[in-house]
Amino acid sequence: MKNLKTLLLIAVFTLGVSGFTNAQKIGHIDFEKLVAEMPETKTLKSDIEKLGKTYQDEITGMEKKIEATQKKYVAESKSQTNETNDQRVQELQGEAAKLEQARRLAYQDMQKKQQEGLLPIIEKAQKAVEEVAAAKNILYVIDATNGKGLLVKKGEDLFPAVKAKLGF
Repeated sequence: MKNLKTLLLIAVFTLGVSGFTNAQKIGHIDFEKLVAEMPETKTLKSDIEKLGKTYQDEITGMEKKIEATQKKYVAESKSQTNETNDQRVQELQGEAAKLEQARRLAYQDMQKKQQEGLLPIIEKAQKAVEEVAAAKNILYVIDATNGKGLLVKKGEDLFPAVKAKLGF
C-alpha cells in the first residue's frame, strides 16, 4: 500500500512537471513590429518614397503642361473657329485622361514594388522566428501584433531573440 502511494505520488509529480514544461513551449512575437524594424524594410520604404517622388514630379509636370495649354486655348478661343475650339477641348480631355492613367499606373507600380520588396523580408523574418523557436524548443509561436487575439502573454516573447538573430 505504501509503495502504491509512492508510485502514485511519483506519477502525479511526473505528470505535473511534464505539464509545466509543455506550458513553456509557447512563445509570442509582434511580427508586424519585427518586419517594420528590419533594416531591409526601412530601405524598401525609402526606395518607395523616392519612386513616389519621381512619379509625383512627372505628374506635376503633366498637370502644369495641361494647365498652360488650357490657359492658352482659353485666351485664344475668341479668335478661333468653333471647330478648332471643339478640337482643343477634345485634346485637353485626352490629356486629362492620360494624366489620370499616369496616376493610376504610378500607384499600381508602387504597390507592386512594395509587395515584391516585402515578400523576401517577410520570408527572412519568418525563417528567423522558426530558427529561434527551434533553438528554444518552442512548439507554438503566436503572432502578438497589436495585442489582438493574444489574451495572456505568459509565453516567451521571442522579439528580442529574433531581432538579435537578424542582427539589428
